[in-house]
Amino acid sequence: MLELATQRITVTGGAGFLGSFLVEALQRRGVRDVFIPRRRDYDLCTMDGIQRLFDDARTDVLFHLAAVVGGIGANRDNPGRFFYENAIMGIQLIEQARLRGIKKLIVVGTICSYPKFTPVPFLEDELWNGYPEETNAPYGIAKKALLVQCQAYREQYGLNSIFLMPVNLYGPRDNFDLDSSHVIPALIRKCVEARQSGLPSITCWGDGSPTREFLYAEDAAEGILRAAELYDGPLPVNLGSGHEIAIRALVETIARQCRFTGEILWDTSKPNGQPRRMLDTTRAQALFGFHANTPLEEGLAHTISWFEAQQPS
Repeated sequence: MLELATQRITVTGGAGFLGSFLVEALQRRGVRDVFIPRRRDYDLCTMDGIQRLFDDARTDVLFHLAAVVGGIGANRDNPGRFFYENAIMGIQLIEQARLRGIKKLIVVGTICSYPKFTPVPFLEDELWNGYPEETNAPYGIAKKALLVQCQAYREQYGLNSIFLMPVNLYGPRDNFDLDSSHVIPALIRKCVEARQSGLPSITCWGDGSPTREFLYAEDAAEGILRAAELYDGPLPVNLGSGHEIAIRALVETIARQCRFTGEILWDTSKPNGQPRRMLDTTRAQALFGFHANTPLEEGLAHTISWFEAQQPS
C-alpha cells in the first residue's frame, strides 16, 4: 500500500471541481505537501510550463486531473481545442513523469472514450470496440491516447502509472455555466432560476430518452485515492455508482427537488448524445475495494442546496 501522507503530491486540476474534493480527501489522510498548479502560473499545454511544474513541485506522486471539458454543446463547438489541449497536456506530463522518475502517476480519463454503442453495462474490455459518440469523440480519443501511453511507458520504462475512468460527475462546486456545463448543473440552474423568475416552463435538449450514470464528486475522489494507494497495474478501471437513470426521469427528479412546478419542454432539434451510459464497476471493487456511497437523490439535494446558497439574496 502506498502511504500517501509521506509523499510530495501534485494535483493538476486541484483547484477545479473534482480536484478540490481530491485535495480535501488527501488532507484528511494526513497529506501536508500538496502542490496545486494554477494555469496562470503553469500552462500545461506548453513544455516550459510542465518542466517548471516538476522543477518547483519536486513531485513523488502526480494526480493528473486537469482537462478541458464541457457538455454536449461545448464539445460540439470546440472539437479541435478539446482534442489538442487534452492530448498535449497529458502526453507531455506523462513524458516528464517518466524522465523525472516519479514514484506513481494517476491519470484520470473519461467514459467519453467508450464506443457510441457499447453494450450496457460498459466493461473496460469494450473500450476499443468502436468509435466514440460523435459530439465528444475528439475529447474521448485524446484521453484514450493517454491510456495507451501509460501502458506503453509501463511496459518499456517501468513507469508506475494507472488509468481511471470516472462516469459523469456531479456535486457542489460544479460548473453551472449554461454554455459549458454538464447536464446536472445545467438542469439545476434552469429549474432554480425558472422558479425564482416565475417562468412557466424550461426547455431541455433532445427527447429525454438517453440514460446516464452519475457519480458524486466526493465519492469519485475517494475512489481515485483508493486506486492510488492500492492498485498498480496496466488495466484501465471504471469508477461509477452502478445506477442508470433516463434523462427524462433525471429532469423530473431535479425539478421536484428544486421546487419547480412548471412545464418541461424538449427540443428534439438538439442532440441526445450517447444513447446509454452505465458502467460495470466490478474491476474497481475487486482491485481496490471501491463502491460509491452517495445515492443520487441525496447527492442532488446537497448539490442543489450548495447552488442555492451561492445565489444573491
